[in-house]
Amino acid sequence: MKAPSFGIDKIVQTLGSKQSRGKNYALLCHPASIDKKLKHLLNLLDPKLKVKALFGPQHGIFGETQDNMIEWEDFEFPDGRPVYSLYGKTRIPTRESLKGVHAVIVDLMDVGARYYTFIYSLSYMMEVCADLGVEVIVCDRPNPLGGRMIEGPILDLEYQSFVGRFPIPVVHGMTIGELAKFFASRISKTLKLKVIPLQSWRRAQSFYDWKRPWILPSPNLPNFEACRLYPGMCLLEGTSLSEGRGTTRPFELIGAPFFNWNEIERHYQELCKKLSLKPVHFHRQGFVPTFHKFKGQLCYGALQIVPDSRDFLALRHAAVLIWVFRNLYGQAWDWNREPYEYEREKLAIDILSGDSTFREVIDAQSSLKDLFRKWADEEKEFSKQRREFLLY
Repeated sequence: MKAPSFGIDKIVQTLGSKQSRGKNYALLCHPASIDKKLKHLLNLLDPKLKVKALFGPQHGIFGETQDNMIEWEDFEFPDGRPVYSLYGKTRIPTRESLKGVHAVIVDLMDVGARYYTFIYSLSYMMEVCADLGVEVIVCDRPNPLGGRMIEGPILDLEYQSFVGRFPIPVVHGMTIGELAKFFASRISKTLKLKVIPLQSWRRAQSFYDWKRPWILPSPNLPNFEACRLYPGMCLLEGTSLSEGRGTTRPFELIGAPFFNWNEIERHYQELCKKLSLKPVHFHRQGFVPTFHKFKGQLCYGALQIVPDSRDFLALRHAAVLIWVFRNLYGQAWDWNREPYEYEREKLAIDILSGDSTFREVIDAQSSLKDLFRKWADEEKEFSKQRREFLLY
């Protein structure tokens, strides 16, 4: 199978005309904004084009903010060009920051989950650019989870937040260029949007087919295995349990000081069998987080080893685990009640899962089979809704 070519691989040819050279550009990018030769977007364009300003999403333009919800501030490159933070005093680019810019070039690696904030940094940029008449050029990238997998409920817009702005399921199976088209349809303004498409990408392809190294899109996704688990394990951010932040294997390692994995695994395996789910393997692994939840405390944890399958259902896997955690340790842990990603009223678990249904099912120990049936209906519905925005 031929490895795909990304939008960034064609950026120089796309912007190589004399007309392009007379424009001022801004970039929205991060550490994974590299081409097939591992050259960063900024280095590809300088000094060929006039890059007037740069914008960076959560975790910083260089991936320098390690923990979750750590803001970073604007700064200047040594040559005087400004770098604007879209995860600090504001998530929305200011009109002043785009003054004199003709087009914004976006190259961001998405990981295929509704919670991932980079796609909402793109959406805010699109909205402001639509107001200003600035063109948005998106360098398309494949979805590392592939283009076929859809999983989870569609976001209830009453639960909109910075981890969910549009009615998409937890796993959407779209490229960032396709998402840009979807977002544009929800922006009630005239937007000049150009997507530089992928070449030789098929929807069945995942990261394994890229034939490129994994470049960290954010500090807590160090490898593709963490990315595969992320759509499910990110729900642990909505609990007092550890999702492995403060370790070298976040989202793969999970745990708590009071866990007994022999007991957990027995119940998990039984429930997976009843629900006809492929279980993961748990390798016992104690850990002491260096930051975040249970900092400095010994957690009885497990490293999750995902089956070698392209149809792994990360969200359903997480639902089974959290259901078991409530069943076995109901009084020992709680939902995260702290402000989360700029939301101060609704619970983190609700804005992550898309509404209050998931939390209510877990607390009541209601039927996961009924919950999964509801998800399946919404997955089918979104599969229809997204068709007009698919490029491949």
